[in-house]
Amino acid sequence: MTEQKTFRPDKRKIFWTAAAVTTIVIALLGSWWRKTTHVKDIAVSIAHLPDGNDLIKEKDIKNVVERAFDFRITGASMQQVDVQRIERVLEQDPFVQNAEVFFDISNRLNVKVEQRIPILRVLDDNGANYYLDDAGIKIPASKYFSARVPIATGAIPPHIPDFQKRQKYLLKDLFFLTKRLSKDAFFASNVQQIQVGTGGDFILIPLLGDHKIILGNLEDLEDKLKRVKIFYQEGIPYEGWKKYGIINVKYKGQVVCKKR
Repeated sequence: MTEQKTFRPDKRKIFWTAAAVTTIVIALLGSWWRKTTHVKDIAVSIAHLPDGNDLIKEKDIKNVVERAFDFRITGASMQQVDVQRIERVLEQDPFVQNAEVFFDISNRLNVKVEQRIPILRVLDDNGANYYLDDAGIKIPASKYFSARVPIATGAIPPHIPDFQKRQKYLLKDLFFLTKRLSKDAFFASNVQQIQVGTGGDFILIPLLGDHKIILGNLEDLEDKLKRVKIFYQEGIPYEGWKKYGIINVKYKGQVVCKKR
C-alpha cells in the first residue's frame, strides 16, 4: 500500500512572500502618490534663541529653500522635492545649526530650523563684526537682532576655520576665556566686554561700576578669577564701586588696585 503524503504549505515562506509583495505595492503607490500630489505650502518653524529672539526670519529660510531648486516648490509635485538636499543647503547657512525637513499629511513641506546660539560678539580693530557660537563657528551680524552676549574688542586676529587647532592664536585664547566665563554665574552675569590689548592682555569690563579688570594672559587663569571674586566679595563692598578705576590681577598672587 502506497503511503500518501499530506501537503503542508510553508507558512513562513507565505508570510515573507506576502510581506514582500505588500512592500512593493506600498512603494509603487507611494511613488504614484508623490508624482500626482503637489506641495501645498512651506511651513517654517524656527527654534528661538534663549532670550526669545531670532537672528534669521521665516522669509529668509523660505528664500534659501526656493533657491535650492530651479522651480517654485509650492505647487510642484512632491516627487520633485528632495528633502535631504534642502536640509544640506539649510545647514550650510551660517545662522543654521540644524535643519529637519519633511512632508506632513496635509502635503505641506515642514522646515524646522535650530539657530546657532552666539556666545560672543567680535568687533575688532580691523572692522570685523561677527559672532562666535559655542563651537567657535563664525556667525555674521544679523540685520534683525543684536544678541545680548559679551563683546570682544581690540587687537583680535582674523577668524579662520581651524583657529582652535593652532598652537598659539589669540582668538583661540579669547574663545577659551569666553567659554570659561560663561560657565561661571558670577562672571556670566557681570562681564559685558572683553578688551584685547596689543600685547595679548585680556581686560574685562564689568556691567556694574566704572572700572576695568586686567587679567593679562591666560596663565594661572583660575587663580586670577578667584582673586577677582574675593576682591568683589571683600574689597568693593567695603570701599565702594566708585573708588577704583583699575583692578589688576595680572601678577601672581596679587590684586593691585588703582584709584580713579
